[in-house]
Amino acid sequence: MLGKTSIAAIRSLLFLATQDTAECWSPRRLAEILGESPTYLAKVVRHLVKHRILEAERGVKGGVRLVRCPEEITLLAVVEACHGTIVGDYCRSARPESSHCNFHRAALELHGAITGVLGRWTLAHLLRQPAATGEFAGGVLCLMSGPVGTLARLEAGR
Repeated sequence: MLGKTSIAAIRSLLFLATQDTAECWSPRRLAEILGESPTYLAKVVRHLVKHRILEAERGVKGGVRLVRCPEEITLLAVVEACHGTIVGDYCRSARPESSHCNFHRAALELHGAITGVLGRWTLAHLLRQPAATGEFAGGVLCLMSGPVGTLARLEAGR
């Protein structure tokens, strides 16, 4: 359902939300920690900066940092920052709802459900349990476990 870009953005934001907000993180360092391509993560970070979820600072100690509190950052804001506004009005009709085709009605219902759920969930909600514990059936790890597990390994090695 969520694309690679949205997942990378959410993982980046979860990591940054656990860091000192005064500290900047270079996209390259973030990519290293999250196991992402540096050029790809730089693109993701640009989207988040453009939509004022992150703030960029230039210079030797520059990078990005979270500028909004986790309670204010919805998954809808993250997805729309990465992919643009979620479209639900496929027929682009100004007709009364009673005259819409059934596909249009289904699309509007789906749009309402998707934007409703994404708009309700915030980064703060995700931070309450940022990753699943253990492994899922078949040995598949939680997508969000990367930054938490990697950070713990990095700090243990310091």
